[in-house]
Amino acid sequence: MQTSMTFWDTDGFDTALCGIDEAGRGPLAGPLVMAGVILGEPIEGLGDSKKLTAKKRDELFELIIANAVYHIAVIEADEIDRHGISPALSKGLREITTALDAQRYLFDGNCKFGVEGITTLVKADAIVAQVSAASILAKVTRDRMMDEYALLYPQYLFEKHKGYGTKAHTEAIRLHGYSPIHRRSYRLKGLETEQVPSIF
Repeated sequence: MQTSMTFWDTDGFDTALCGIDEAGRGPLAGPLVMAGVILGEPIEGLGDSKKLTAKKRDELFELIIANAVYHIAVIEADEIDRHGISPALSKGLREITTALDAQRYLFDGNCKFGVEGITTLVKADAIVAQVSAASILAKVTRDRMMDEYALLYPQYLFEKHKGYGTKAHTEAIRLHGYSPIHRRSYRLKGLETEQVPSIF
């Protein structure tokens, strides 16, 4: 059963709400991508991006960018290694709230990462249209970036796992070392950073 999606506040369609979500918090490689979206009108078919097919996400991506004010923040792996994932999330939130002028900012999850003026809601991407739209922009953007990286570093099969810690990905790191887009600060049991060579 599909959960109903909220588009409105008490005054009608909410064009003052900026939904925010991220993709790539946990992978071993690639960037963290965060998106903020202020919808100009309702878009049918929005939902949790992880539960949509890639084809549907691509279709919705085009509809969202044509019918919304949005901003996409990208924090690369080397910055995550230098400062940590929490500061990276904080940087992305600050970038979005600075770039987009909204009365309210709603971030999927339960942590503001030190950024004032943000409201959080767990699973907001499944029930709030603006956050769902942000989720789709973030995921599609990141997936496309990982597909491009797969052409540069084909030995890691980034096009299949998008940088997440699958068994095949871990084994590829063991065999080939770290690429320039790997997060060396993300340690895996049995795969210590100092034991793994680098290809750059």
